Amino acid sequence: MTNNISIFDTTLRDGTQGEGISLSADDKLKIAQKLDALGVHYIEGGNPGSNSKDIEFFQRIKAFNLNAKITAFGSTRRKNSLAEQDASLVRIAESGVPAATLVGKSWDFHVHTALQTTLEENLSMIYDSIAFLKQNEMEALFDSEHFFDGYKNNPEYAISVLKKAQEAGANWLVLCDTNGGTLPSEIHEIVSRVKQELVTPIGIHTHNDCELAVANSLAAVEAGARQVQGTINGYGERCGNANLCSIIPNLQIKMNYDVLPEEKLRVLTSTARYISEIANVHMPVGQAYVGNAAFAHKGGIHVSAIMKDSKTYEHIQPELVGNKQRILVSELAGQSNIISKAKELGLDVNANNEKTKLIMDQIKDLEHQGYQFEGADASLELLLREAFGGEVKEVFKVESFKMLVEKTNGQMISEAIVKINVGGQQVYTAAEGNGPVNALDNALRKALVQFYPKIESIHLSDYKVRVIDEKDATAAKVRVLIESTGLDNTWSTVGVSNNVIEASWEALVDSIRYALLNMVKVDNTHVDPLDRIGLVNH
Repeated sequence: MTNNISIFDTTLRDGTQGEGISLSADDKLKIAQKLDALGVHYIEGGNPGSNSKDIEFFQRIKAFNLNAKITAFGSTRRKNSLAEQDASLVRIAESGVPAATLVGKSWDFHVHTALQTTLEENLSMIYDSIAFLKQNEMEALFDSEHFFDGYKNNPEYAISVLKKAQEAGANWLVLCDTNGGTLPSEIHEIVSRVKQELVTPIGIHTHNDCELAVANSLAAVEAGARQVQGTINGYGERCGNANLCSIIPNLQIKMNYDVLPEEKLRVLTSTARYISEIANVHMPVGQAYVGNAAFAHKGGIHVSAIMKDSKTYEHIQPELVGNKQRILVSELAGQSNIISKAKELGLDVNANNEKTKLIMDQIKDLEHQGYQFEGADASLELLLREAFGGEVKEVFKVESFKMLVEKTNGQMISEAIVKINVGGQQVYTAAEGNGPVNALDNALRKALVQFYPKIESIHLSDYKVRVIDEKDATAAKVRVLIESTGLDNTWSTVGVSNNVIEASWEALVDSIRYALLNMVKVDNTHVDPLDRIGLVNH
């Protein structure tokens, strides 16, 4: 039995059925290129005739000459008709892609209830449709919908469906847990039985309604499946599809299957985060392997141990999947966390034990006030650099800012006026925005862009407000977390105040300070205004 596993990505088709996910043709093309760079073997693009976006995608994708097989999706012919006259099948054949997936019924209940036809006609629909693809020299994948439910209800008929697709020449027989209600032990047992009945390679397509899609996919592979279908980040209808970001490293690192080249596996994290950005869906911080907290350590005992050997609290090396170890600093952290985080930033803390204690006390005091640094790495880095290295230069000084909020003709208008000083030069700007924070952001950038043109590439990607003490109602202290993206990086900053505008401004200023600090690191040969400004602490 081959040890190679084929990865079939359906993010662009099944993934887009997830609530809140909508991709343009351009989005789908960008994601397809990223998936191809990752090394997946099949990329299912959608139905070539179902909507204008998919039609455009299949027309334009040909020019990219990807290594992955672009795959079209459709269903078996309509009942009591001819495959060669079925408009959907004809469009698939004319799309020019090398492979197509056809979904057909394998549960007798669905044949009678959903299709309202006979079991015999359903078998003919499957045979005719697969044979039509083969006549058009296409690779044919048969998605046996509701297979596991069908097998448990009528195993003889479910197997006959697969045998009919095999007889027609299907290249893959994909067993689908469409309702996501099957357990791993059942998956393993049923796939093992199917393998004994058929010679065509088996694939697995699971849904996550019981939080078992990944486990079910792995169980199917152990039982003999050699293709796994899923989506990046587990996007999909209802509770989602099987998450390829967990399946791929589990198969390759834990189970020793050949899935992707090692160098491809190392871009898994960046691929997951890129696609989440395009889909405009924030990744869960604790997502396995690729999440921001997948290799994050907060408890002082844990950090002390991983400083000696990372295997003490990490099941793999984060770099294998393109992720990285993170040390969180909070009121729960010990001195080890501070030392580790400072060393990570290249700061010398060996001779600064007293400073370490002082900064630890400062962090605890700030967190008591409502700050939270475990979710604001950039603010923490600025704090540590000021404490240990004195490296943070005040590249601009805020002299004042003013907010105007007005409702005119039923519309809310927010305007910010900002006065700053850059290297002795006073800059006074005003800007409007969709709300006061956006107006402040626009005004600050407008003031700084003449000195730092690259600042235009930075944008706020997330903004969160948390009330710290609800009993104070509208006078409560709030914590604002801002996530910014740009310069091939993402960072978070925090601000706290009884005034939400002040808290937002604090987080916003930290975000810009962090960006400017890293601009110099990225391009240290550039003659930057930083070089003309002295070392002034913020």
